[in-house]
Amino acid sequence: MGKQDLYARLRAKYPLFVYEGYEELPLAEASVSYSARVRYRFVVYDADGREAFVFRPEWRIPSRPFYAAEAVPSALWRNLLFQLGMAELVSYWKATASPVVEIRCPAGVCLDDTVVAFWKKLYFNGLGEYFYLNGLHEVTQADFMTVKVKAVADGAGLDSGVKAGRTGATPRAVQATPDVTYGAEEMSLSPRVIVPIGGGKDSVVTWEVLSRTRAEGADGLLPLVLNPRGATLGCCAVGGKAEEDIAVLNRRLDPLLLELNAAGFLNGHTPFSALLAFATLVAAALTGRRYIALSNESSANESTVPGGTVNHQYSKSFEFEDDFRQYVARYVSPSFYYFSFLRPLSELAIARVFSELKPYHAVFKSCNAGSKQDVWCGHCAKCLFAYIIFSPFLPQAGLERVFGRNLFADAGMLPLLKELDGETPVKPFECVGTVAEVNWALQQLRPLAESAAPGVYPLLEAYFASDVSRRPVSDKVWRGLFEPHALPPEFLAGLETYLREAHIFD
Repeated sequence: MGKQDLYARLRAKYPLFVYEGYEELPLAEASVSYSARVRYRFVVYDADGREAFVFRPEWRIPSRPFYAAEAVPSALWRNLLFQLGMAELVSYWKATASPVVEIRCPAGVCLDDTVVAFWKKLYFNGLGEYFYLNGLHEVTQADFMTVKVKAVADGAGLDSGVKAGRTGATPRAVQATPDVTYGAEEMSLSPRVIVPIGGGKDSVVTWEVLSRTRAEGADGLLPLVLNPRGATLGCCAVGGKAEEDIAVLNRRLDPLLLELNAAGFLNGHTPFSALLAFATLVAAALTGRRYIALSNESSANESTVPGGTVNHQYSKSFEFEDDFRQYVARYVSPSFYYFSFLRPLSELAIARVFSELKPYHAVFKSCNAGSKQDVWCGHCAKCLFAYIIFSPFLPQAGLERVFGRNLFADAGMLPLLKELDGETPVKPFECVGTVAEVNWALQQLRPLAESAAPGVYPLLEAYFASDVSRRPVSDKVWRGLFEPHALPPEFLAGLETYLREAHIFD
């Protein structure tokens, strides 16, 4: 049942959402020292102009010896923190869906019509699943939000513009030049690479391929982890990096948002990967590194709902990546280069590479349902998808050791299988590969299904009894490199060398 009435009531009751700014907090707390502590302030106003809800999310960056905060130009630092708040904003806006969003914009930051259009596109497409699952089918990009910009003078608002803990830093506006748009600032960076590690197979493949193909090896790579957990730290450890060698970002949600969720306010998926993208810029500035190598694959471009633009993975898509890269170059700094190293590959190709990286098999986890316990839940679409795409490349005994049980033996997962293989028109709202990839992987398992006694693999029995199993699927769904991508030439050459020498497509 749709929530159009709730959406309309909330928008009428809470017509204004304001991004008031941020403040930088002291860099020491108990026995912990930080390179940055930032608290944002978002306020929802009711129809009488009174503060109804105040959100204060925080970001904390524990100190590391390889950070050089003093090398970051103060205007760039202020811009980076402001931009991170713009990405954080939408997670709180979604509760009331206020029709007007007011941005208190500090000096030195550009929020012209083009910038506002970038954010509205990101918010709208990144909330595609939120609108779809809440039944808000008539909402359009033009009408879901009106963004108003209110300029804030230097020294006004929550933040003075001076980086905490930095001496001699004074706020300044960035002047426009013929080559750099107002709001952007160059920074001297090394050509070294940051690799965000999420604890799943994708970032591990990026890490291992770059470790083996870059001249500086793993020593020249820096893992970046958001809110560390067992799988992320475990993958880093297997990759040769102890916790003190990892750039760590800690994001703290305001508990009030969870209270509103429980109270029945609007809730749903937000573009988390876009938030991570802006956070990686902060880490790149602190560490003086130019390249940020994400691990999003070509499969992420496929819409979750056929024939439309609703994509659970919108902020992992090439469309967002390309928009983001252009936005950063024009309005933040042209010095950074954000790209997905695995964009030319499919989920199947990544699974094929990962199948050979056996030391990671015991530590990686990709299940969202089991993430807090750091386990594979064994019952969700993400678990079933991962089990399927690894099946052509790993023996069933090995898969059962990874996932804790034989997922093909669970007949209760048949509805999820039908969503993954295309029998049901809408894919699961999870980070899963394409329908074609799922069918290719399953079709490789016909000998396994035919050789097993009845009842051993009920999911495979059901699949091969269905019409969808008879649709032809070519090896071309995963063998080879796909366009578009934005790999710099030396990164593409390294990837091609690794794939060739590892016989991945043989």
